[in-house]
Amino acid sequence: MFGLTPFERKSYDLFNAFHDFENDFFGENALQSFKTDIKDEGDKYVMEAELPGFDKDDIKLDISGNDLVLTAEHKAETEDKKDKYIRRERTYGSYQRSFDLTGIDTNNITAEYKNGILTLDLPKMQEVKPETKRLEIK
Repeated sequence: MFGLTPFERKSYDLFNAFHDFENDFFGENALQSFKTDIKDEGDKYVMEAELPGFDKDDIKLDISGNDLVLTAEHKAETEDKKDKYIRRERTYGSYQRSFDLTGIDTNNITAEYKNGILTLDLPKMQEVKPETKRLEIK
């Protein structure tokens, strides 16, 4: 019965007021991924992925079978620095998402990264209409 209610039972810690604040506010996996928009422009799809703070070299695009795997990685700073942080919120790690490429011409995909937005042009496969022939009767 409790699974049907829209509220969760949580235990709050008075000594840690911001315990799981990000997950409560943004949702479970909101901070572990990146946002994408995909538009249909007739002959192609255009995908825009928000990847702010990444260098172009930190982003990898791999095609495996019928899947496009987009990976972005923030590398951790070296521990040689003796900075005395009071608070550190920027995270380091990798983000990865997969997209289905069914119906996409994978040989002609183009990608551009500018101002924190990765733009992919995904051209649609041209429909191959079956060839019709007339057979001659002997």
